Amino acid sequence: MPLMRLFALIVTLAALIQAPSPAYAASTNVAVAANFNDAAKEIAALFKTKTGHDAVLSFGSSGLFYTQIKQGAPFQVFLSADAERPQKLADEGFALPQSRFTYAIGKLVLWSKDPNSIKGVDTLKANAFSKLSIADPNSAPYGVATIETLKALEIYQSVEKKIVMGASISQAFQFIETGNAELGFVALSQLINTQSGSRWMVPQNLYSEIRQDAILLKSGEQNEAAKAFLDFLKSPDARSSITKFGYVIDPKLAM
Repeated sequence: MPLMRLFALIVTLAALIQAPSPAYAASTNVAVAANFNDAAKEIAALFKTKTGHDAVLSFGSSGLFYTQIKQGAPFQVFLSADAERPQKLADEGFALPQSRFTYAIGKLVLWSKDPNSIKGVDTLKANAFSKLSIADPNSAPYGVATIETLKALEIYQSVEKKIVMGASISQAFQFIETGNAELGFVALSQLINTQSGSRWMVPQNLYSEIRQDAILLKSGEQNEAAKAFLDFLKSPDARSSITKFGYVIDPKLAM
């Protein structure tokens, strides 16, 4: 065999060995909290590049996913916006307890499309708005954090009748974006790609830490892509994406 042809064959074989093999590629269905939309898409793309596996993402409220998973929805991985629902799924036998970990810690923001609308906490206390958008606290942890904030500021009763409630944090954001509410509480991650409007970062002492936990569901116990995706979520590449979108990394995950 001519030397050049031999060299070309070696290069081709090396490339095949290094590339993810379609024969071993698998896929997993991942239920993802709505606030983690953009970060999850970026991480899933990186996961595909690095492993060859596909993470098929579905977005919605954590409360709705919790109910669907208990009813047999075909997910193998759950990325919740809280720690409580993954723990409950583990306690109830729908998920593997040892697989649970905090993949991100979220931040709450008061936001308006109007660049002159929000002047810190004074905007809420002045109560000079007609609609305040929040996520439903019954299904969305960011909604729980919002109610905690309003009560800590002792203004919940005065603004309660002005609240418009989205089923998820994505819908709460849409209400503001479409003008159905002048302002509202959203996740910082939703504002990373926009500098428009005005905002107030809600101090952490006004609401409980939003610890977002991931867990492997029982249906994913034998799914290699599901287990690989959870492992990848702890990787430096994934952590870089998570912090880029405004989340804090749990110190335990960064160790």
